[in-house]
Amino acid sequence: MRKMKLLQVLIIVLAATAMMSAQASRTWVSGVGDDANPCSRTAPCKTFAGAISKTAAGGEIDALDPGGFGAVTITKAITIDGGGGPLVSVLVSGTNGIVVQAAATDVVILRNISINGIGTGINGIRFLAGKALIVENCQIFGFTTNGIDIALGADGSTVSVKDTNISNVGGDGIKATTTVGRVAVSVENTRVDLATGSGVHASNHARIMMNNSVAERSGTGGLAESANNDAQLAVTSSRIVHNTNGLTSGPGVVGVIVANSDVAFNSGTAMNPTGGGIVTSFGTNRLHNNGSNGAFGTVSQQ
Repeated sequence: MRKMKLLQVLIIVLAATAMMSAQASRTWVSGVGDDANPCSRTAPCKTFAGAISKTAAGGEIDALDPGGFGAVTITKAITIDGGGGPLVSVLVSGTNGIVVQAAATDVVILRNISINGIGTGINGIRFLAGKALIVENCQIFGFTTNGIDIALGADGSTVSVKDTNISNVGGDGIKATTTVGRVAVSVENTRVDLATGSGVHASNHARIMMNNSVAERSGTGGLAESANNDAQLAVTSSRIVHNTNGLTSGPGVVGVIVANSDVAFNSGTAMNPTGGGIVTSFGTNRLHNNGSNGAFGTVSQQ
């Protein structure tokens, strides 16, 4: 009996080892692939979800050709790269596009992907846990809630959004919050357009730095908004145009800081502190053709 139990344990260990060794550091998907394949270059998988189970932690999933590769939940360090060529997309209905719920030491990179909610998807990308999320050269549109929803429960995570377009979402273009510690977010060379809420929203304990970017035609919450506890939004060398309000700073925040930027053609208030919020201009901005310029403090460039 004892020998049989030892044999069973040995079989389980060998099976687990074989499964781990079967994972490749690089896997491939194709519009004509099959998830029953090993996800090699010559026998690619059909979906990101099919490929991720066959990709080792820290590895990479690449696309061979155009296709819709489906929603995926990421629980380990990985890179998903659609390549720089024809359209590689995630097309979802009634759910999130890509969910990242990885370990505290894991870095996840999403690059060259179009994420389309077709009007019923919930969030384009939802970041719930991990050391870092890097989003590069992606298109995110057609979701009922947020383009990128950063909703963490741990301290010290970072997010980088670069060379990305976010449009036509029912909530915020980018929203960041954490219930523990702080989350640091960098938005670089990115365009947020047609968000029903705010283009960029720094919520609880979020620090967002937005540089060389555009936020336009956003609705109820103002274009770039900082609200709730211990939040801060810093905007440099950007265009904040054609929104309801320009920059809104809500109660209980560190504040909104803006420099070297155009705040123009907003139908409401350009600089909009509410409930004791603070908006600080470094005096290098151009405010024109807004409903009103609002109330803000001006300081010299440091």
